[in-house]
Amino acid sequence: MPVERALTWVGSRAPRLPLWANYGLATWFGCGFAPVAPGTVGALGALPLFALLSWADHWLLSVSLISSLTIMGAVSGQVVATHRNDEDPSLVVIDEVVGALIALTFVMHAPLVFQALAWGLFRLFDITKPGIIRRLEHTRPIGLGIMLDDVCAGLLAGVVALAAYGIWF
Repeated sequence: MPVERALTWVGSRAPRLPLWANYGLATWFGCGFAPVAPGTVGALGALPLFALLSWADHWLLSVSLISSLTIMGAVSGQVVATHRNDEDPSLVVIDEVVGALIALTFVMHAPLVFQALAWGLFRLFDITKPGIIRRLEHTRPIGLGIMLDDVCAGLLAGVVALAAYGIWF
């Protein structure tokens, strides 16, 4: 599989972050340690970053940041999952952060109600995992699987929220 070989190649040559730094990113600076609903807390943790991106109002900046977080999340998620010997530890919430940011970016300039809709749909799709989203969760390597289902849920939520906005206005 070409993606797996590429990630293995990058992973073998990338500078190693200390374990605490991988945990910091993977848990989105501690959001993943929430005792109840860490995924929802992680998705809520994306909101301050989304507010900054909205304020900057630069589409390319948003896409670049989300892409970077996706790659870094796959690596840190892999490190934490391997360290904990768990394929999808609930404390890894960087995937929820990325998924929420993707969904929200679709409706960045829409009224707040459509942003709330995008966020809520993302959580719904992330929890229920309809269609291909459930299969993407089992993608290898583990870090990629951790990220892909939430990226897809974010894309789906963003498209649905954008369509609702388009129908409404």
